[in-house]
Order: sequence, then C-alpha cells, then structure tokens
Amino acid sequence: MSVGIAGRLTTIGAVAVAAAALFASGAEAAVQQARHYVALGDSFTSGPLIPLPRLNPLGCARSTENYPSLLNRRIRPARFTDISCGAADTTNMLEPQSVPLGRNPAQFSALTKDTDLVSVSIGGNDFSVFGDTISTCASLRGSDPDGAPCAKKFGDELSKRIGQTEGRVLAVLRGIRERAPKARVLVVGYPRIAPPSGTCPSTLPFATGDYPFLDGVEQQLNAALRRAAGVTGDTYVDTYGPSLGHDACQRRGVAWVNGQHTDLLAALSYHPFRTGMVGMADAVQRALNTRVKKG
Repeated sequence: MSVGIAGRLTTIGAVAVAAAALFASGAEAAVQQARHYVALGDSFTSGPLIPLPRLNPLGCARSTENYPSLLNRRIRPARFTDISCGAADTTNMLEPQSVPLGRNPAQFSALTKDTDLVSVSIGGNDFSVFGDTISTCASLRGSDPDGAPCAKKFGDELSKRIGQTEGRVLAVLRGIRERAPKARVLVVGYPRIAPPSGTCPSTLPFATGDYPFLDGVEQQLNAALRRAAGVTGDTYVDTYGPSLGHDACQRRGVAWVNGQHTDLLAALSYHPFRTGMVGMADAVQRALNTRVKKG
C-alpha cells in the first residue's frame, strides 16, 4: 500500500534466527524442491525505506530486508525474483509501472512455467482505498477529535470500493495460475495498523471514533483477499491476527507498522518496519509449514 510514495521517495536479527529455527524443518520441506520463488505486491511487500534498498529500480523502494527477501534466505529456492513495487495496484500485474528513476516491468512478466512458489499482496492501492482512508481521516480529526468524522464522510463508500477490489484480486490470482500453473500461491494479507482499543494521536492522528473505522476498513480488505484466495483454492496468509499487540501505537521494536512520521532509515509513514517484515515472513513460513503437516 502507499500514501504518496512516488513524491516522497527523494535486536530484530535474533528474532529472525529464532523464527527460522522454529519453522525450518516443515517449511523447508514444503519448498526444498522450489525452482523459482516470485514475490508480487505493493509497498507493504517492497518495504520502502527499510535498509538496504535494491536499485532495480530504486523508485520501487524494494528493500533487501522485506518479507520476500527474508523468506528467500530461509527457504533457499534455486531462483528468487522480487518484482514488488511501491504504489502498485492490481493493474500493474499486466502493465509496467513508471516510478522515480525508472520503470518496473509488469509484475506478471516475472512468472514462468517453472515458477513453483508465488507470494502476492495487492489491493490496498486499488481505488485509493488505503491512501484515501489515511489522508482523509487525518485531515478531518480537527473537526471532531472525539467523534468519527471520517466514518461519517465515507459511509459505505470504501466497502463498495473493496468489493470492486475483490474482483480485481480474483483476476490476479487466475492470471497467476495461467502463467505459472505449477505454482503454490500464497495470498498475503495486511498487518494491522490501528490498535483494537485506545488511541495514540501523535502517531496515528485520527479522531477517536475513526480508529475502529480504519481498523474495520483493513479487516474488510483482508476478508476480500481471503475470499478471492478461497475461490481459486490458493492459500491465504493472515498477518492481521499475528500482528495483535504490534499495531502502530506500540513502541519502536514492537510495532510492525510505522505511524505518521517517516523515518528515512527505518520506514515510510504508515508502512512496515523491518520488525513487521520479520513477522510477515514468519506468517508465510508458518503457512508453508502447515501445508507439509497436512500432507
């Protein structure tokens, strides 16, 4: 997901090691024969401002420490392609994306008949669901700090947009299957941003009643991704549930997602920290592990 990413683009190691050890036997078995792992997605996949960035192209804000890269180092497929890009939406699966200092190819171009593992996290940017929610809710806080001005303004508009997004995501999953018929596809949801209760206006500058509204929008989006995965028989990876207690209101090192203040050496505003990427990689690895146990 992205909030104006194009214009603004101008200790966790021990946790990762422990998680890798915990899940290694099952997850590596699931993909030990993987020939080609492809990661598709938007900025919640690419990881803007998480050091260190990949340069191909720099404008995609694709980190070497995003969850696909962390997963790649754990499962060690023969080939790995991360073609995720900040500000991408479902149309960028088929269409190239112009970004600062370059151009990202259509993300489907990374898929081949030999691709046997795909992760995809997409939909937050379609119809500006995420960007409009964040920007509008922040701008309206002053009008009614204790109310829910953002919820009142949108009504059921965002629910309608998410309904349209679901159809697009379903088309993406079918497109993956056409291009990579042997692939196991993991549809990765979005981690929580708002806490289940309480507020932190210095970090998430929204009216009190708009916290549950923001959280509800995110839950609706994740539910749409889950339903689309169910239709195609793909695996939905829940990152919202595991991120309980790791919302943006938590302290640095605990929060998975940044709040309103961009940190040039850690994370773009309203985007994952490396901590969150570790958590998301853990969730994907658990999904791989579960598949092996069921088999």
